[in-house]
Amino acid sequence: MTSNAKGYAAKSAESRLQPFSFARRDPLPNDVKIDILFCGVCHSDIHTARDEWGGTTYPCVPGHEIVGRVVAVGREVTKFKEGDLAAVGCMVDACRSCPSCRENIEQFCDDVVFTYNSPDEHNGGVTYGGYSTSIVVDQHFVLRLREDADLAASAPLLCAGITTYSPLRHWKIGEGQKVGVVGLGGLGHMGVKLANAFGAHVVLFTTSPDKSADAKRLGVHEVVISKDEDAMNGRAKTLDFILDTVSAKHDLDLYLGLLKRDGTMCLLGAPAQPVPLGAFSLIRWRHRLAGSLIGGIAETQEMLDFCVDRGIACDIERINADYINEAYERMLRSDVKYRFVIDLASLK
Repeated sequence: MTSNAKGYAAKSAESRLQPFSFARRDPLPNDVKIDILFCGVCHSDIHTARDEWGGTTYPCVPGHEIVGRVVAVGREVTKFKEGDLAAVGCMVDACRSCPSCRENIEQFCDDVVFTYNSPDEHNGGVTYGGYSTSIVVDQHFVLRLREDADLAASAPLLCAGITTYSPLRHWKIGEGQKVGVVGLGGLGHMGVKLANAFGAHVVLFTTSPDKSADAKRLGVHEVVISKDEDAMNGRAKTLDFILDTVSAKHDLDLYLGLLKRDGTMCLLGAPAQPVPLGAFSLIRWRHRLAGSLIGGIAETQEMLDFCVDRGIACDIERINADYINEAYERMLRSDVKYRFVIDLASLK
């Protein structure tokens, strides 16, 4: 059985997103049906909608930063009941049995099912995401959100939040460490907030001098304009860790030179084209260049609770669904502070 949902979809790599009606499955025994209230707009949505990473199946309904309220549950659901607040991030299923799944890092499962543009074994075709009025997800992949949370501002935590939280936790960032954050966008501003909350000294690297005041408001201790050669040289070998959130092509060697011996630079942004790298940027000081992909379900729940406990949320601009194409263009111009969030009441 299925029910109808409304959403916004890309019909091709070149087309604007437009209204789209489609079927959601009725809840299976372990499923939770969520009436979506808010959905964040991630740069990954643009990459996928425009097939910049390859492999997009159309029509494509993006959206993996979902907050809503439970409206129905399957007969075997124990974690949620009707009326509960709930959240869904970047995954809606996995094999549950591989080493990654057993270690609660389901994002690395070979058979992970992403919230959109993954094969949909229930309805056929591919999964459709949160630019829509409802979603049905297995309870294992649904997160709890407390009633005292700012719902709209919490939606981007489901990607931007966990994407920055997970590497900071994995590399055990804390007091006494100096952390660089490259870029002050949707990911970068969350990296700043979380690194600060973990007790680190936070240094922002940006090409925009006009972001300095806002960066200090968000918790940055030092702002460095990356186009200033003297300022960059003055920070050489001073950082323990760098979160690189930039999704455009940029000079990795420039930032690797800022790390202390044995320091790590973690890539979070995903440029569409390969980025060159000089071997001696790694060899000379035993630097590490790493990457990180969102986080597992247990860690995402930990992150949500951490953020609500400390009053941490994303800085957002709420939009109606029919503004999504303008939002995409503004994101490409870095004209948002710092995440668009769709109010799905505008589709109902």
